[in-house]
Amino acid sequence: MPSTSPLFHFDDRYARDLPGLYEPWRAAVVPTPSLLILNRALAAELGLDADALTTPEAVDILVGNRVVEGSTPLAMAYAGHQFGGYSPRLGDGRALLLGEIVDAQGHRRDLHLKGSGRTPFARGGDGKAAVGPMLREYVVSEAMHALGIPTTRALAVVATGEEIARDTLLPGAVLVRVAASHLRVGSFEFAAAFDAERGNLDLLRRLADHAIARHAPVAAHAAHPYLALYEHVVAAQAALVARWMLVGFVHGVMNTDNTTISGETIDYGPCAFMDRHDPATVFSSIDRQGRYAYGNQPRILQWNLARLAEALLPLFDENEERAVAAATPVLEGFGARYLAAWQSGMRAKLGLRPETAGTDDDAPDPTESELAATLVDGVPHLLATQQVDHTLFFRRLSGAARGNDAAVRSLFADPDAFDAWAPGWRALLPKTAHERLAVADAMDRVNPIYIPRNQRVEHALAAAAEGRLEPLHALLGAITQPFDERAGLEAYAEPAPAGSDPYRTFCGT
Repeated sequence: MPSTSPLFHFDDRYARDLPGLYEPWRAAVVPTPSLLILNRALAAELGLDADALTTPEAVDILVGNRVVEGSTPLAMAYAGHQFGGYSPRLGDGRALLLGEIVDAQGHRRDLHLKGSGRTPFARGGDGKAAVGPMLREYVVSEAMHALGIPTTRALAVVATGEEIARDTLLPGAVLVRVAASHLRVGSFEFAAAFDAERGNLDLLRRLADHAIARHAPVAAHAAHPYLALYEHVVAAQAALVARWMLVGFVHGVMNTDNTTISGETIDYGPCAFMDRHDPATVFSSIDRQGRYAYGNQPRILQWNLARLAEALLPLFDENEERAVAAATPVLEGFGARYLAAWQSGMRAKLGLRPETAGTDDDAPDPTESELAATLVDGVPHLLATQQVDHTLFFRRLSGAARGNDAAVRSLFADPDAFDAWAPGWRALLPKTAHERLAVADAMDRVNPIYIPRNQRVEHALAAAAEGRLEPLHALLGAITQPFDERAGLEAYAEPAPAGSDPYRTFCGT
């Protein structure tokens, strides 16, 4: 029987709403749990007592050793297209939803474990996780949050006291993840297939109603609620992938089971940030064809949303032809939504005024708008051909806005290329020195100086595996204030050394 605890006030709405989309399950017992890292800022957001979370009682709850009232631990069921191939039964093979809590702002959030042991969806795996990959998710998700990008977050990483077998024996850990929800495109794929076998729409309809209540309540009042839900997801995901592209983030495993309904980034397995700008950048050791390369991410996201539309078609209209006709313009609108979000973000990064800026008396000049659009669209090609560091280019460009080109110019393989590009950019900036200084300051508020540089992440994770957490905390100190340049943190802004081997990441299973 679940026990009571003053530490957590769980609800189990997912379990109550969606029988058929999970298996009730318990976490594997963690023999000697010890808290490696606690996200105190997130704990405060959740309305939790951070000091109380460090107690043995709380740690036992966090790893699933103890189940408390209101919690119904379960392994979620979902399907997914993985590298384009459909898998009808995936699910939480090494993860559990403990339940939901309502945070300090009244928002419902999932509390979810990763690395908590085998479940019925484990597909032969051991269900465990190593310290390194769990800390990687903690680091990168906190960096994404600090950059203003919607993301799941990590409340804690708890060492299990076990060794798990990968290429070698590694210290084990459990990640405690917080999300707006863990509903995925793959959840709808599973429900649609489940209902098709039974000749009804019961599970799919219950899932869509649950998603509307949780993520798109306005859709409930629309003339076509399920189509409105789909429009909401398309808009959220278009904005999300635009933000990835703006900061040079490569997700690495954009399967449909890793595409959320909430619009949050999820699953930080083989992810990384680019150094040198290159649309072909791939970090994942298993993405040998480059399906999920940096430059492919918008196209793949739209492909994933097409799979969501296919799953939802029976709810759009009982007539398939009419359902397809309703969904098609929404899906086709993804491109315009993405481009608008990306171009708006690029204008801010370059210090250009928004396209819609100005009053009736001070409207943007059409010619200026055309020149700005051409400049914005040409930046990725410029950076790629000149092998420029993505993050440093935008950050150092503010120096050029202040009148000093040297730092940004030095990033170019051929500095003359910057000299040829810069006059067109400067012509679009304000004319007075005072205004340009204000623009430069605004650029520094949207262009980070610190991201999780790959070599710094690896250094921190290697030290943590040996029990030394100081490098991890130092890295977090830099990347959780990514826009504030500080003395003594120069190493955290440096790209990988020239000529270093290509960086490779692994999913950790």
